[in-house]
Amino acid sequence: MSVSELILLIEDDHAIAEVVVAYLREAGYTVVHADRGQDGLTSYRNQQPALVVLDLMLPDIPGELVCSEIKTESDTPVIMLTAKSSEEQRLIGFSLGADDYLVKPFSARELVFRVKIALRRTMPPQGAMETGCLSFNRGALRLEPDGYRAQVNGKAVEFSGTEFKLLLRLASAPGKVFSRDELLEKVLGYSCDGYERCIDAHIKNIRHKLGDNPRTPIYIESVYGVGYRFNGIQDS
Repeated sequence: MSVSELILLIEDDHAIAEVVVAYLREAGYTVVHADRGQDGLTSYRNQQPALVVLDLMLPDIPGELVCSEIKTESDTPVIMLTAKSSEEQRLIGFSLGADDYLVKPFSARELVFRVKIALRRTMPPQGAMETGCLSFNRGALRLEPDGYRAQVNGKAVEFSGTEFKLLLRLASAPGKVFSRDELLEKVLGYSCDGYERCIDAHIKNIRHKLGDNPRTPIYIESVYGVGYRFNGIQDS
């Protein structure tokens, strides 16, 4: 296990934190624990973890604010761990850039699995070096899979690992309709009932960064009742 795979846990319930830390360390990760949001942000900035497991109900500041701060500064994966279980609350979490969302009570073994999947998504796609740069609409959109870099109209745009892989999956087959379930399986690495709409939240973020109007999309079109289709024209 690489020493770069440091996990930051921000959780004020010490009983839960003890279990999570034990399971993550058993899986080979190094774990740093903070029980307050501000302390968590300080640890994040000082330690530069590979991934953050974040409780939303913290004693000082909302976990949503912590997530927003982290995602403003980097594309570090964030897994939200919370008692907030409604679909609307999950979608708010994903709209803030969260990469995954686990509801309490939860399985510590499942959390470790989600951590592994989220970290895997931060790795360049297989065959990325051979893929090279993908260019669409006469260079208006450029994707570099090997470096997770993107340019829109000549300007660099930062996507999270999940967002970039989702955009790359769609752009790899222009005109093909991908269902939400298919995108969950291929991009997130698993399928889970009730999580299909997290794809919608990620697509909303991607469209915003692309400057793509969902009513008259240039790149990502919604296919009612099915999923999404990429309409960019690949440059030869």
